[in-house]
Amino acid sequence: MDTELPRRKRPHLKDYDYSSEGAYFVTICVQNRKKLLSRVVGRGLASAEIEYTKVGQIAKRQLLLLEERYSFLKIEKYVIMPDHIHTIIVFDEKTAGASPRPTLFDVICAYKSLTTRECKKIYPIDKLFQTSFVEHIIRNQEDYNDRARYIEENPLRWQMKNNGSDE
Repeated sequence: MDTELPRRKRPHLKDYDYSSEGAYFVTICVQNRKKLLSRVVGRGLASAEIEYTKVGQIAKRQLLLLEERYSFLKIEKYVIMPDHIHTIIVFDEKTAGASPRPTLFDVICAYKSLTTRECKKIYPIDKLFQTSFVEHIIRNQEDYNDRARYIEENPLRWQMKNNGSDE
């Protein structure tokens, strides 16, 4: 019996070189949107801060280690929310020493794999992240500023949406 699996949508730009110099806004979600990474805490709706879980601490450490793994990459902004991560990743013109140069997909795949492996040591989980991720190619300074502001304001939006609770 031949059963064909559903085709996964490819929202990425068909002919774009995702290893090229530029800035990318990336969203990575936890499998089944489980709130495993952090809690949003603060007094009232005016202040919202992130308190990391042990899994979230590993996710943060692995995200920042990407800069050591890939010499052409910089993590410029990020927020690790309870069930997802937003980050701005910048690829500069330097080469990675590898040919061909790793793409954004290679980098995110490595991040998710390494993070999951580390988390499995402390938390019984088969799959930490959803299979895919969402990316947006940042086109200009205004677009960058909008995405950076979105990251900065995300904890407060979360708190307002959840009436001051991270549940």
